[in-house]
Amino acid sequence: VSVMAEFFLIRHAVNDWVNTGRLAGWTPGVHLNSEGQAQARALGERLAKVPLAAIYSSPLERTMETAQAIAAHHPTLVVQPLEQVGEVRYGQWQGARLSALRRQKLWQTVQIYPSRAQFPGGEAIRQAQARTIDALENLATRHPGQRVVVVSHSDIIKLVVAHYLGAHIDFFQRIEISPASISIIRLGADRPHVICLNDTSFLPVLRTEPVKPGFWRRTRRRVLKRLAR
Repeated sequence: VSVMAEFFLIRHAVNDWVNTGRLAGWTPGVHLNSEGQAQARALGERLAKVPLAAIYSSPLERTMETAQAIAAHHPTLVVQPLEQVGEVRYGQWQGARLSALRRQKLWQTVQIYPSRAQFPGGEAIRQAQARTIDALENLATRHPGQRVVVVSHSDIIKLVVAHYLGAHIDFFQRIEISPASISIIRLGADRPHVICLNDTSFLPVLRTEPVKPGFWRRTRRRVLKRLAR
C-alpha cells in the first residue's frame, strides 16, 4: 500500500471586495469581512480535532486570515505562506470592473476554452494550474502519510481538482468551490483520490436582508396582473 498525503484544500472565506464589482486577483488589503470571519471561525472549529501536520496558505490577506483561524486550534503549527498556491495572476485585468471584462473576447475564452487563455501582462490559466500542481506534489513528498491544509482561491482549487480527477482543463469551470469550503484530495503512488468536494455543511448561514412589510402582498398582486393579461 502506498504512503499517501492528504490535502485539505480550503478556499478563503468571504470579503467585501466582491461588492465592488472588480476582479481582486493579487490586490493587497483585501480582508475578510465580519461574515467571513464567522465562516473562518466555523472552519477552525470543524478542523480542530483533525490531526494536521502543516498549514500552508496563499500569501494574500484573505487566505492568511482564513488559515490563521484554523491554526488557532493547532498551537504547534505556524501558517506557512506559499506563493505557488496564490491566486491566478490576472495581469492587466487585476482591479478591472467585471462589467467591462465581460465585454472582452478573452472573457469567453476563459469561460469556454480556458486552456488557451493568457491574461495580458499575467499568466496563462494552464500555467497557474501547473505551478499549483507542482507545489502540491512537492508537499506530498515532504509530508508522506500526513494531513496538510492548503488555503487558496476558487479558480486555483478548481484547477487542482480538475487535474486530479483527470478532467481536461477546459472543464474546470464546471466545478463549484464556495467560500470557506473544504475539498479533500489524497495522493499516493497508485492513483489520486478525491475524497470530498466543496463541503460547506458546517458553515453558519449568512445573514439576509429581512423581507419588507407588504412584500408578498405586492408580489402576489403583480403576478395576478400578469396572469390576467
